[in-house]
Amino acid sequence: MKDAEGVHFLQWCLPKVGLIWPGYQKVRRQVYKRIQRRLESLSLSTLVDYQRYLETHPEEWTVLDSLCWISISRFYRDKSVFEFLERDVLPCLAREVSAQGDDVLRCWSIGCAGGEEPYSLSLLWKLELQAQFPTVRLLILATDIDDRAIAHARQSCYQPSSLKDLPTEWRAQGFDRTAEEFQIKPEFQEPVTFLTQDIRKAAPKETFHLILCRYLPFTYFDVPLQINTLRCLVEQMQIGSALVVGKGEELPTEGFGLVPWSEKEGVYRRA
Repeated sequence: MKDAEGVHFLQWCLPKVGLIWPGYQKVRRQVYKRIQRRLESLSLSTLVDYQRYLETHPEEWTVLDSLCWISISRFYRDKSVFEFLERDVLPCLAREVSAQGDDVLRCWSIGCAGGEEPYSLSLLWKLELQAQFPTVRLLILATDIDDRAIAHARQSCYQPSSLKDLPTEWRAQGFDRTAEEFQIKPEFQEPVTFLTQDIRKAAPKETFHLILCRYLPFTYFDVPLQINTLRCLVEQMQIGSALVVGKGEELPTEGFGLVPWSEKEGVYRRA
């Protein structure tokens, strides 16, 4: 598949499923490979053939949408964000939870991929903050649209390369080493619940003190879908709760009662 052909095809099809081309520029070749395999499975020769197929087989759009799911993750991604969570956000939220007479700090990790983000949060809490807040438990709901990613997360086994950004002592305390992989220890798995869910179509019923929604809607979704997603996220937040988006991502609109906690780190708070 030539790059120019792939670009033309993605610029045609992405808006039809609520996605935007700029978000896919750097990862487009990953999508090309998936589309090429799909063409071969359908015995189609070119993207023009596939475009015609989409126009006559509307059910194929669901398949194409799934070919555009991007999972890029690693433990402790964006070190400064996790440092800000440890230093400012989580202690503040834990104190507020305690002041309200509650004992559970509820978090939601959206687009959790293979579980690296929620497990990083679990490690951070148990190894660095739990002793300061012994009466507060951290519970994490981790969701992703891809059931294969969720299955991998539940297995909790990782290649050494995905742990390279973790503090060395966390790696030693949080994982058991197998022949070729690292498996996160049960006590760090225990606070995390994994669920297959599409943020565009559904959301949990409960509210959360902390929501991490990084490098998903505000990178790949079109503006109307970004606004709908942001509205949904705010509805899941308690007053004073925090929302973390990707570094460099911008919210699609002001309002919804969110104020910056640290724009540099992509952290906002519901006023």
